[in-house]
Parts: sequence; structure tokens; C-alpha cells
Amino acid sequence: MIDPKVLFMFFTTSVLLALSPGPDNLFVMTQAAQQGRKAGILVTLGLCTGLLFHTAAVTFGLAALFKASAVAFTFLKSAGAVYLLYLAWQAFRAGAESGTATAAVRLETAALYRRGIIMNITNPKVSIFFLAFLPQFADPARGPLSVQFLLLGGVFIVATLVVFGAISALAGIFGDLFRRSSFARKVLNRAAAGIFAGLAVKLALASR
Repeated sequence: MIDPKVLFMFFTTSVLLALSPGPDNLFVMTQAAQQGRKAGILVTLGLCTGLLFHTAAVTFGLAALFKASAVAFTFLKSAGAVYLLYLAWQAFRAGAESGTATAAVRLETAALYRRGIIMNITNPKVSIFFLAFLPQFADPARGPLSVQFLLLGGVFIVATLVVFGAISALAGIFGDLFRRSSFARKVLNRAAAGIFAGLAVKLALASR
């Protein structure tokens, strides 16, 4: 079992990392502002589901493959970049008609959750980050490393839920103000398209 002090330090560090500007929290903020707090929460749940994949990748050695294999790394990041460009195109084409954003949340509950999953698992840098980050807080003398990695991954997910949940709430409040105006909704959609496209380019240019 991991020392409680180490676990608390890990949780604190995880919260600070979640607060640091990055693709995931920017993605959550954009979705919440564009479609409401519920959308941000659903995307957050999807991202956290993706973190389960990365935790398992570290635990069972898959993350080492992404670090060692240029082909695997390039394939996964390319898939993620293409998906983000698809989301950018959707946002750009989104209309500003009254009620559009609310309807999108009702009709795309599962899609929003899937967006978070796909966004997270198609970023191999997360697995590589976990591969470097989790072992720093694990101690072979305190039991099987696989169990410790799973525990640390769970704590990181809790920290992410707390921080991204707060981001969703705040972005949703400001987004509500924008969505009352058709013109502002259109501007918000265009801004979201730009952010998604920027994230796609950043992911496409990422190196190991």
C-alpha cells in the first residue's frame, strides 16, 4: 500500500496538473461553453474513462510500446488529429438557430461521452506521461507495482473529475450567457472550431 503522505502529495500534484492549461481541460471548457454544463460533465466522464485505458497501458506495458514504436505513436496521434478536425468542421457548420445547443445536448448524450473517450485514448502522449509520472510515486517495497499503478491512476481520475467538473460548471455559466444571442452562439461555434483545429495541429505535430 502506498504511504498516505505520498498519496496526498500525488493527489495535490494531479490537481495542479489538471488545472494547468492543456488539451483536455481546454476541450472540456469549449464543450461546456458551447453546449452547456451537462456537455462538459459528459465529456469529462469520457476523458476519465480514457484515463482508465492509459492507466492500464502503464500497468501492462502498452505505454512502453507507444514510447518505443514511432509507427504506433504516429498512428494513434494521427487518428486523434483527424477526429479533432472532424469536430472542428462540425462546430464550424453548427447553426445559430434558437434551441440548437440545447437540442444537441439532449440528442448527443452518448456522443459527448464518446468524444471524451476518443479525445483521450487517441493521444499517446498521455500514456507516455503516465509512464513517466506514476512510477515516481510507487515503491516496490510496498507491494506489487501493478496494484500501486492502478491506485494512482484512480486517484488521478478523481482529481480530474473534481477540477474538470468545476471547469464545466464555470464554462457552462458563461456559455449560457452567450447562447441567449444567436450571433453570440455563432461566434462561440466558430471559436470552438478554431480551438479544435488548433488542438488537432498540436497533436499532429507532437513528438515522443
